[in-house]
Amino acid sequence: MRVNLPLLFLFISLLSSSALAQDTVQWKGFEQLQFKLGEQAATLVIPKEPLAGKPWMWRARFPNWHTEADSILAASGYHIAYINTDNLYGSPKAMAIWDQFYQYLLKEYDLHPQVALNGVSRGGLFVYNWAKQNPEKVTCIYAEAPVCDFKSWPAGWGEGLGSSKDWERLKEAYGFSSDAEAKQYQGNPLAGLEALAKQKVPILHMIGLADKHVPAAENTFLLVDNYIKLGGIATVVPCTEGEQSLEGHHFPIESPQLVADFVSYYSTPKGTLNSSRYHKLRAGLKNAQSVFEKRKKARVAFLGGSITYNPGWRDSISTYLQRRFPATEFEFVAAGIPSMGSTPAAFRLERDVLSTGKIDLLFEEAAVNDATNGRTDLEQIRGMEGIVRHLRKANPAVDIVLMHFVDPDKMETYNDGGIPAVISNHEKVAQHYQIPTINLAKEVTDRINNAEFTWEDDFKNLHPSPFGQVVYAKSMIYFLEQAFSGRAKEIENYELPKALDPDSYDDGYLIEAAQIKAPKGWEINTNWKPVDRTGTRPNYTDVPMLIGKQGSSILSFSFEGTAIGMAVAAGQDAGMIDYQIDNGDWQRLNLFTKWSKQLHLPWYYTLAAGLTKGKHKLKIKVLAERDERSIGQACRIRYFYVNR
Repeated sequence: MRVNLPLLFLFISLLSSSALAQDTVQWKGFEQLQFKLGEQAATLVIPKEPLAGKPWMWRARFPNWHTEADSILAASGYHIAYINTDNLYGSPKAMAIWDQFYQYLLKEYDLHPQVALNGVSRGGLFVYNWAKQNPEKVTCIYAEAPVCDFKSWPAGWGEGLGSSKDWERLKEAYGFSSDAEAKQYQGNPLAGLEALAKQKVPILHMIGLADKHVPAAENTFLLVDNYIKLGGIATVVPCTEGEQSLEGHHFPIESPQLVADFVSYYSTPKGTLNSSRYHKLRAGLKNAQSVFEKRKKARVAFLGGSITYNPGWRDSISTYLQRRFPATEFEFVAAGIPSMGSTPAAFRLERDVLSTGKIDLLFEEAAVNDATNGRTDLEQIRGMEGIVRHLRKANPAVDIVLMHFVDPDKMETYNDGGIPAVISNHEKVAQHYQIPTINLAKEVTDRINNAEFTWEDDFKNLHPSPFGQVVYAKSMIYFLEQAFSGRAKEIENYELPKALDPDSYDDGYLIEAAQIKAPKGWEINTNWKPVDRTGTRPNYTDVPMLIGKQGSSILSFSFEGTAIGMAVAAGQDAGMIDYQIDNGDWQRLNLFTKWSKQLHLPWYYTLAAGLTKGKHKLKIKVLAERDERSIGQACRIRYFYVNR
């Protein structure tokens, strides 16, 4: 057997050398240890709350380039490691150093035996060469504009620009005596992928299509084609937005969250809780799967409150669907509005969702706002059932996913051994219609109790931190993977069973209040905006508003349906009204909410439900009385809402 003595001596010297932490610096709010392993400089980012099992990502080359995903992962509990082998180009010398670094990190910091690899540009030579030698130690590989064949770069023997200086250094690092010897080398990332593919190590490449330094046609496309043919899992994301600089080699990655989700999805160690225990698949999503795989054109909607409105999990799910069904043309309908629960959703469903066209898959969440906004058990069922029935009247084949998001009250109820009432109510609807549910409230509670992360430092709020968004997205993607497993079937319409509540809001719609003829004392402001400098919400400023004040005449509104309500802008001047349905008793309503001091809050007040079908009349009078916290008597109506 021939022994490479220089490599052997290098490896022995590294084994015998000590690694001393020379400094600790701050990196994006985290501690970063800076030390040397032998002669090589190294760093290790320490998360504030490491995940169970201590998962980690290992960067090769350019450790400070595009670190957005790194910070998301560190916030979620990942260590981030790097060792400087910059001018060794993934050579056997570099691999010896990597082996030693790997052993050192496992021994000294108890990191997980499997690692996610991150290779940027020439870093592709490092990550693939090490992964091919250690496939069982790799959870996944993320690479950005990676070099997959040194004959392309730095040699420049193809269409790329190459780099003569780097080529000479590479030949020296590998010990090549000539270009001819380098051409015969069989250890480039493009070759020898069999063990990695057999291990099913997933890879994700982000590339620039105009890259003249590392052309995708000579690198990523060849490697991915080889890898897929061997049975490997591969995804390629062309980054076409933003400035393409350095002859197309530098480009902004379009979704750092996608990178973090990819690493997190494949790298969370076993021993943490399995998300499947919080999923109820019921009738599944086979209709949606069939649309995605066969019709290849689909419309997916997201309906909910601020947690759906804000960026985060929704973007991850959209990206996942596009990656999972690359041949499908998706239209995504973002219908999240802050503060809105199931009752507002039932009445705005037509305007915000169904008006876009036929919906194939809808994600719905309302558990936080239904509880926080004080909706009764009856309203929670009527609202959620109304959404389901209205959707399936419009498209009997539509698939729906119902999600229960977390807040401190729900965590307290679960920890006391109970089940939050709003989740029980929504589950009744889901069970009746065999709709899948994802109980993220219970999952987050259990994971916190399992010491995987904390509410205060990690999840932070009912509006999740980036870390919390990853927790949500990861569970949802796991659910979707299970739902889409197996072959797609023929689309079958769902039967619509007898309603749980015959007065559910299954045919709700909105009427702009400014369309109503205003009686004396009432004003139609065609472009209302507040002048008191308190907050506003979209669609409730610079819009038409019907405004009444104390002393105004009685407002009469005739409608036809079984329920009536009004959506108001309840600011710090919100007043009180009396209202009457069909000459019945007058009833009092305080329009001021606990949030009105800070915000002209969109608020849906259901004035009557369970009415007989037919014509009815609503009357409203604005009172001189007001809540003691209010500074006025305003009644500012954006919409009336009616269930036909």
